Amino acid sequence: MYYGLIIIAVIIFGGNFALNDVYRKMRGSSPKVSLQSALISSAAGLVVFMIMNGFQLEYTFFTLVMALLASVNSLLSTFCTFRALDTINLSLYSLFTMLGGMVLPFLQGILFYGEKMTAAKIVCFVLICIALLMTTEKGEKRGGTIYYIGIFVLNGMSGVISKWFTSAPFEKTSATGYSILSAFTTIVLSAALLYFFFRTKPAPPETPLSAGVCALNGVSNRIANYLLLIALVHVDASVQYPMVTGGVIIVSTLICFFGKNKPSRKEMISVVLAFIATLALVAIPE
Repeated sequence: MYYGLIIIAVIIFGGNFALNDVYRKMRGSSPKVSLQSALISSAAGLVVFMIMNGFQLEYTFFTLVMALLASVNSLLSTFCTFRALDTINLSLYSLFTMLGGMVLPFLQGILFYGEKMTAAKIVCFVLICIALLMTTEKGEKRGGTIYYIGIFVLNGMSGVISKWFTSAPFEKTSATGYSILSAFTTIVLSAALLYFFFRTKPAPPETPLSAGVCALNGVSNRIANYLLLIALVHVDASVQYPMVTGGVIIVSTLICFFGKNKPSRKEMISVVLAFIATLALVAIPE
């Protein structure tokens, strides 16, 4: 059942790539727009999770601290992303984002939580790294080493923070309660940043359609992360996050068939490698 939750989350994440692209085309990609997006998407997510939780608020000090940490990490990642895309090419950005999202939780599970290093995990890890490298193309932009590091670490820290929350022995809320606090703290932080630092900055107007796309993207993304949080209690991080990375490669590439830019031969090879890597997790005995 928990592997099923991971698969559902992966499919949702693949759809998020498309929704992000639609929203960016509508409003651009300035820091102010990214903060407005975080505010709208988090507000929509908060409403949905409050309904799911029967409008009940849950609270522990540990959960609040972890939710605040997750929100700060998310907003820092957003800022680093926009600065990175001004310096490095999109292909390398995607490579370091997805590698960070896989490598850090993988190492965390092996080194700090006693998860076994098996042949299946090694094969999966190596094949996904190769699959990601297959999608990388040289760009005209140069430099930006600090942004490579930033997007690698910050995206990876998202999974690391989730593992900390699910594994820590402190009193905590349910996964739904954690999701509510995460959405709330993101709303507060993004609203404060917008008011104090970006209030007078120009930005394309928010339309009902763009706000709807943003809200849908935010709700679906938070639901996907919620499913991963539930699965993480029962599935090793060193299994879950390689599965997520490999699955997102497959889903996002398949979605490209419905757009103008069809997948290249190298991208199709990366899909095959990602599929084999994911299959290896269940086919190779421990």
